[in-house]
Amino acid sequence: MVKQISIIDAKDHVDEEVRIGGWLTDKRSSGKISFLQLRDGSAFFQGVVVKSQVSEEVFQLAKDLKQESSMWITGVIHEDTRSHFGYEIEVSNIELVGESGDYPITPKEHGVEFLLDHRHLWLRSKRTFAIMQIRNEIIRATYEFYNQEGFIKMDPPILTGSAPEGTTELFHIEYFENDAYLTQSGQLYAEAGAMAFGKVFTFGPVFRAEKSKTRRHLTEFWMIEPEMAFMNQDQSLEVQEKYIAYLVQNVIDHCEYDLNLLDRDIDQLKKYTQLPYPRISYDKAIEMLQAADFDVKWGDDFGAPDETYLSDQFEQPVFIMNYPKAIKPFYMKPHPTRDDVYLCADLLAPEGYGEIIGGSERETDYDKLEAEIVKMGLDLKDYEWYLDLRRYGSVPHSGFGLGLERAITWICGIDHLREAIPFPRMINRIQP
Repeated sequence: MVKQISIIDAKDHVDEEVRIGGWLTDKRSSGKISFLQLRDGSAFFQGVVVKSQVSEEVFQLAKDLKQESSMWITGVIHEDTRSHFGYEIEVSNIELVGESGDYPITPKEHGVEFLLDHRHLWLRSKRTFAIMQIRNEIIRATYEFYNQEGFIKMDPPILTGSAPEGTTELFHIEYFENDAYLTQSGQLYAEAGAMAFGKVFTFGPVFRAEKSKTRRHLTEFWMIEPEMAFMNQDQSLEVQEKYIAYLVQNVIDHCEYDLNLLDRDIDQLKKYTQLPYPRISYDKAIEMLQAADFDVKWGDDFGAPDETYLSDQFEQPVFIMNYPKAIKPFYMKPHPTRDDVYLCADLLAPEGYGEIIGGSERETDYDKLEAEIVKMGLDLKDYEWYLDLRRYGSVPHSGFGLGLERAITWICGIDHLREAIPFPRMINRIQP
């Protein structure tokens, strides 16, 4: 009986007859030979149908197949050094499973909006396939890293009654007779977890209602937010860079085929596995921007062009440390020798990709934290549970948040976050 395999396993079955279920992505013919471009969800490769080696019915079927028709292919695997994948199948039989006609995404160029309207089909393309495979590897490696480092995963609520970062840019919903919001961060809940378990990480969807149309923003995205008790900011930075290097190395190790599909420079990625990453102060970053004639002054938050310039000055991700209090959230711990900045840092990815991590040491003093909450104009009743973490055995602790789609965009070397998530949600898009 012919063995059924996936395309990705072709290397283990050279010169063997196998059976593969897949779809047709494209085809061409030279008269006596048909070349079928095939995919099965694990990889892409070519099927070669030689007229003299198959029945008339099979050869005619190969010529008549339309894009995205599904089929069973039977044939012998051969090495193919000319392709990215390295293998092809010499077809002996084709069994049509599902016909396809007038497939909307043809091999020609299409506009981004058209492709996003057909995102449910665009997922089948080589480019999107490669990005989603790398996304999956980053998720797998994330769980592996934190499990190895002694963290436990904690799931914070998606529905909340208050804003973790004191912003009005929230999605409001009616919650029976109360007001509620879609979460913008799981961090405050992760802090509660750290006081119970020492080291925790959250991994889930978060929502931001800011009306931004830049390539670095989605309204729904995924965050990884570790929180660590008995850990200061410098120790947290070591965890952060170790984590990023681990992600990059695992993508290099397990996604070479996908990186090649994206034409991503693997040698460039290897540089990002070398530790430690450089660190500069916010003060120094301002000096660098001003020296390059950027219209920026101390106290300003950095925009995308500022972050792009700063990251371009380094060959590795770079930490920008100790931002002004006025542009950061209330829960951060003040610098011990300065009253104008927090013990915090953003990690900027190289190649112009900007911030991928934001983190800080957290305020542990009850009275100071309460004062900051009042200063922000927030309702103390909403934060009584959070203040309890300082009432009952407060300890130094630190944490950070990684935007998954931002990390994927950088590691893949693509332009926009909308390609880094299966079904992007943006200010002007909630379909399909």
